[in-house]
Amino acid sequence: MAEEAEVEMETAAGAVPVPFQLQLDKSIPFQINIAEWNPEKDLLAMVTEDSKVVLHRFNWQRLWMISPGKCITSLCWRPDGKVIALGLEDGSILLHDVENGKLLKSIKSHSVAVICLNWEEEAHIEKGEIDSAFVYEDRTRRFFPPAPRVPRMPGLNAGDAGFMDDLEDTFHELSTSPRQHFNMLSSGDKDGCICFSIFGIFPIGKINIHKLSLCAPFLDKTATFQLLNASIHQLALSKDLSQLVVLSFGELEENLVKPKGKNVQKDEEYAEVQKFSHTGDSSVGLHCLLLNTSIFLDRKNELQQVAQQASSIEDLVEVVRASLSVMSKQWSEAMHSFHEKFDPLSSLIVSHGLDSNPQDEFLSVLFGARTSPPLHQFLVNSLGEAGLKRVCKAVDTAGKELHSVIHEHLQPAVEIIGFRIAELRGLSRWRARYHIIGLDEKLIDSATEKAGMLLVHVERFLRILAIVLYQFQNFFNWVLRYIKILMSEPIDQIQPANSELIVVFLKFLLDHDPIGELLEVNKIIEVDVDTMQRIEQLVMFGGYSDTNYLEKTLSDEFNQLEQCLKEAFLLQFTTISQKIHCEDLMPLYKVGYTPEVSSSDAPTSIFYYKGDHGATSEVCTDGDSRVDYICFKVPDESLELTNCIGIIRGFANGLDPVQKRVTSPEAILLCIPDAFQCIDLSLYKENQIVLLLNEATSTSESTMRSLVMMVQISDFCFLPLSRRTPANLWTLQILKASAVDMHLEIGKVRYISEPVTSPLAVSASRGLACVFTSRRHAMVYILDEDEDETSDID
Repeated sequence: MAEEAEVEMETAAGAVPVPFQLQLDKSIPFQINIAEWNPEKDLLAMVTEDSKVVLHRFNWQRLWMISPGKCITSLCWRPDGKVIALGLEDGSILLHDVENGKLLKSIKSHSVAVICLNWEEEAHIEKGEIDSAFVYEDRTRRFFPPAPRVPRMPGLNAGDAGFMDDLEDTFHELSTSPRQHFNMLSSGDKDGCICFSIFGIFPIGKINIHKLSLCAPFLDKTATFQLLNASIHQLALSKDLSQLVVLSFGELEENLVKPKGKNVQKDEEYAEVQKFSHTGDSSVGLHCLLLNTSIFLDRKNELQQVAQQASSIEDLVEVVRASLSVMSKQWSEAMHSFHEKFDPLSSLIVSHGLDSNPQDEFLSVLFGARTSPPLHQFLVNSLGEAGLKRVCKAVDTAGKELHSVIHEHLQPAVEIIGFRIAELRGLSRWRARYHIIGLDEKLIDSATEKAGMLLVHVERFLRILAIVLYQFQNFFNWVLRYIKILMSEPIDQIQPANSELIVVFLKFLLDHDPIGELLEVNKIIEVDVDTMQRIEQLVMFGGYSDTNYLEKTLSDEFNQLEQCLKEAFLLQFTTISQKIHCEDLMPLYKVGYTPEVSSSDAPTSIFYYKGDHGATSEVCTDGDSRVDYICFKVPDESLELTNCIGIIRGFANGLDPVQKRVTSPEAILLCIPDAFQCIDLSLYKENQIVLLLNEATSTSESTMRSLVMMVQISDFCFLPLSRRTPANLWTLQILKASAVDMHLEIGKVRYISEPVTSPLAVSASRGLACVFTSRRHAMVYILDEDEDETSDID
């Protein structure tokens, strides 16, 4: 720190306080690729070069470290700071609890790497303001106990690989509570797909910007374009959730034929456009898109209600799936033990040259005939009293486990699924509000019937299980009694067996497994004709239409319910996706190749400021609105100028809803001093930008300096961007002639005695910045406080 102090003293000229108080300077054992401050607490989440997530307090106390085992490509916080989202290289998004790092949810919305994440919450309603929609109450808790959890496979401890731990009650409360502010997780991947998830857990929409018809208003016409070979670089949802600003690298190609209607994502329109669009001019670069997501604002109450029910249903479906898996494994192991002990009887019969089978041998004993040599040898030597008791215990234990799983997990889950689907059914009949978001009454009705049928199958399974277990117990008692007779041991303490049930067991259960059949998939259960006729007669009373449900297994009925739910939720997903379209397009700068750009190669930042901070009346129409600011570093090869930063404001505010007219965004091009290079940047509160610069003229890394600089954006004169012509497509070409030199004297500067690396982690809510150096140091600065000149000397 002494070296840094000297530099700062020289810069401060001995009298001026040093900007930005240095809170701590810590050595770190790894390189940091991603870093984000918690929006509500003094917590910093960092992703290391080997894709581990580390959470530190403001004082650098480590809270936890986790490793998902896959490459982490993006990170963001939920707006309340209680959940952290990780985007992975395989397209998965993981949600972790901030308290302990525990995995809460894993969703697979993408098929390729998730490049960027943005989690936005609806703007808080001011005190005294009345919401336009009714308050929806989730009534499930009135009638049901807390939702069951995923059963753990017996013999495994919590946390064992391959099995989920108990679901977090707090997570369900935070994600599905009616008091939870409506929030949306947006994610973009390297193939140009953007996905939207309500509460981060319920996927509600997906678009591919390759298939969007992009509208760009020019002076003389409104042109439409296609963005080819594009990847999402950054995105930001507006505070009212009605607009999404997207930065994307790709090849822009003008269409010759404009599709009919709105620029929605429809495959048939896309095919027509593609047929005629390949003769247009194409350009590769960074493009700024404005997507209309007003469906989230207009129908946020309906979407929230559906998401609360549907997300809970999906969780409960996983409980049912895991319950069936546990039940199948438990029972198959018990039946394996049974057949392992009783199947050798068939071999003994064959080896003794008898023309019979195990059923006949047991029946001959039951009806008073002499015991044959193979059966005697089997009962006394092969099976024995100890072996029989082990088999009896295995079957009895499996029966108890199945009863426990059904009563504690399976049956409650199915009952709550049925209730929640019925709630959705009621909502679906309010067509004026819910048909527009794809809640289809017929599909929900079908799912309601399947949920009822599944509950019937659970009751049927319980009855059959009780009968089968009693049959096994009766058979084991009889065999044990006969073994003791053969060995001349007393049988007073053994209950006598029911001979009729022994016959039934030997005929239907010795070589057959009705419990296992009900847990199989694609298995047809035989039902007698009389029963089928009675079932068909009951249809006239209503309530269901599937007369063949008794021929299905429990697993098959569950699969049909799951398929009905997928169809119902897919229609919502498709409906919402088709209502998201492109409103505006602004090509920013051109590059000479199709790039695979990382965040360190092209640092960008998007922020929404209140409209009264430097925005003109043309951009902002009321004091409570927010203006979008887009900041980005410009590659040197894109302009004849070098070392430049572009800032655009008001791109998303281009349409004035009051006066129904299109206004122009404003922009400025800043030239950084040649002695420095921009490593990273971040927009900050009150129209400020924080820059991370490295010295460019140093001959060696050991003598290289760097600096953190804060500049007031409102001090610069922004120029209105007139609507372009196709011949003058790129925004920065218009600004090149009016580029402004940015001197270090115009902002607050803090020098650092060693080179820095990206990322720059800035927290607008906490007033903090964390800087990482190439020598693996982490420095945390308080941006809103200055140090006295004596502090560095001390």
